[in-house]
Amino acid sequence: MQTITILGATGSIGCNTLDVIARHPDRYRVFAITANTQAQALIQQAQKFAPRYAVLTDANAYEEAKTLAVQANLDTEILYGTEALNAVASDQAVDAVMAAIVGAAGLLPTMAAVRAGKRVLLANKEALVMTGELFINAAKHHNAQIIPIDSEHNAIFQALPHDYVYGETHQKGIAKLLLTGSGGPFLRTPLEDFANLTPDQACAHPNWDMGRKISVDSATMMNKGLEFIEARWLFGVEADDIEVVLHPQSTIHSMVQYIDGSVIAQLGQPDMRTPIAYGLAYPERIDAGVSHLDFSQLADFTFTKPCMKRYPNLALAIAACKAGQAATTQLNAANEIAVEAFLAEQIRFTDIAKVNEQALNQLEPITVSSIQQVLEIDKSARVVAKQIIQAQMNG
Repeated sequence: MQTITILGATGSIGCNTLDVIARHPDRYRVFAITANTQAQALIQQAQKFAPRYAVLTDANAYEEAKTLAVQANLDTEILYGTEALNAVASDQAVDAVMAAIVGAAGLLPTMAAVRAGKRVLLANKEALVMTGELFINAAKHHNAQIIPIDSEHNAIFQALPHDYVYGETHQKGIAKLLLTGSGGPFLRTPLEDFANLTPDQACAHPNWDMGRKISVDSATMMNKGLEFIEARWLFGVEADDIEVVLHPQSTIHSMVQYIDGSVIAQLGQPDMRTPIAYGLAYPERIDAGVSHLDFSQLADFTFTKPCMKRYPNLALAIAACKAGQAATTQLNAANEIAVEAFLAEQIRFTDIAKVNEQALNQLEPITVSSIQQVLEIDKSARVVAKQIIQAQMNG
């Protein structure tokens, strides 16, 4: 019986994790679930899975959850704040932590889990985008096991040799990691129409059911850019060892190309329960509730190179990856602010990349040596991005 904490339990990854866990009550027990503002949803989950703790990070939601817990006569203890997040991620009773809090807010509790030597099922991109080498070094030092949950990185994880040692790409005969991306909802939209695209259009992903922020990142391919940065740190490779390939069908989730000409790909339905189940049970495999591929019904597989005019955010992310940790942290922070402004209809779709590029140009490259410094860089980049957006709105 493994004991699991789910950071971001009410999001799509969290809900899918609970779905897999519910299929295997003899293998998994939920220790803690967390959310930001979704008090009612979290309490409903607590009623079903009876965790020891439920954590809210929004003060109003915390008060609401306490009231709902009393009404439901729950034994689950309701906690509040960042310290509580860190505590349920690092508690000695916990075997594995699903790190699924979207954005920079997930960094500290994910790092707490790493420092406690947990198996960390990493669905939070920002932990590696923002801290990279610091995160990996902490995992090594504390013997934490990092299993990627993003479908692309999980696919690479499955396609690598079982005896793969971090950073030994070429020693294992690996030529390149191939990250696949669908191209999002605007793969064939004329470029002249981009300025008038709406948040609802950007959030209508053709293959995946995701939150609004991640959906916009998919539409701009910033999501793939962040995955590019993440892959660099997850597997200990250089930027030139990674290639992004557009694959609109989202059936091949990513590939590893070897020097002998072989390419090993991981295929499956576009359903996050597959990588979640693999992470929970690794190295075993368990039923995830996902239907098998019917190859007789599959559409043709197509592959193309991404056009950087169509996806300037992807180009920015690759450049930031090569520039270093401060640049990736700055880009991630600026992008969160820009996407937030777009979803609030304060800026246009095409302005997201413009805000990100301007923010990077205004911010100084810094050598990163501590988590505190990362948080300061993140904060500064958000301020700059907000100033750029405000100036644009006033202009």
